[in-house]
Amino acid sequence: MNKLKHFFTKTLGLSDTLFELFMYVVMGVMTTIINIVVFYLIEGVLQLNYIFANVVAWIFSVLFAYISNKKYVFAHEDNQETINVKEMMSFFSFRLLSLGIDTVVLFVLVKWLHQQPMIAKIISNVVVLIANYVFSKFIIFKKPSN
Repeated sequence: MNKLKHFFTKTLGLSDTLFELFMYVVMGVMTTIINIVVFYLIEGVLQLNYIFANVVAWIFSVLFAYISNKKYVFAHEDNQETINVKEMMSFFSFRLLSLGIDTVVLFVLVKWLHQQPMIAKIISNVVVLIANYVFSKFIIFKKPSN
């Protein structure tokens, strides 16, 4: 990770903030792929309810997102167990909020605007990606002020 960061910040001249945003997008794309693949398998292949598929896809993608955001995006390492538990609870709580956002957007697009579930899922993922970055950057993994 340090070599990658060094390459982007020193060799290419990106700021730490731009590197962080780049890594968030990369991990966000990977999280989104996990979310959409699980959604597709449950809704498209198994032909189960799209809301159920969305919840299961959310569980898988949030587990991946927590690990990747903590380790690769915000490089937020803390050895105090209580802070880790608090941080993890905060992460999952905000992801529950984004699950609500995801589900509402999905419901509105499918039921009211008559979009195909997969198209609606992709649109809702864009909305959720933006919301999750804001939650993670400014609340969950906020760097302590000196």
